[in-house]
Amino acid sequence: METIQLDNLDSGFKRELARLPEAANLMACFTCLTCVASCPVAQVDSRFNPIRIIRMALMGLREDVLKCEELWLCSSCYTCQERCPNDVRITDFLTLLKNMALKEGHAPQGIRAQEDLVRTHGRIYPLDDFDNKKRRKIDLPPLPTSCDVLEALFRPE
Repeated sequence: METIQLDNLDSGFKRELARLPEAANLMACFTCLTCVASCPVAQVDSRFNPIRIIRMALMGLREDVLKCEELWLCSSCYTCQERCPNDVRITDFLTLLKNMALKEGHAPQGIRAQEDLVRTHGRIYPLDDFDNKKRRKIDLPPLPTSCDVLEALFRPE
């Protein structure tokens, strides 16, 4: 069993989360395990446990939560959220944590690579003239190979 170091606790993290709509009803989670039992990811990877991530966040383990690799295993299928008896917005909360982790530079390399692709090409899979040629053959309109409007989205605040 892991020992929690008191130095790692961030008491403001729980208050910060409590102000956000994605964290609504977090305190209502009473670890019934409905989310884990219905999660397709938890069925194939025992490391993923949404309740553990929620508890870590509520204890104030900000750095541990945002650096948690298991956070990125959530497939955002919403099954846990739909079945939660206390209306805890689990998927929304995990997405919030992912966004926070990304902003603070804790995203896995694959996610950062996807961000770079979206930033430069406007999509995860870059299109080129060859792709548009294939699209024309099946009577689909061509798609732009770059997306300049995304530059504004990625500009620092």
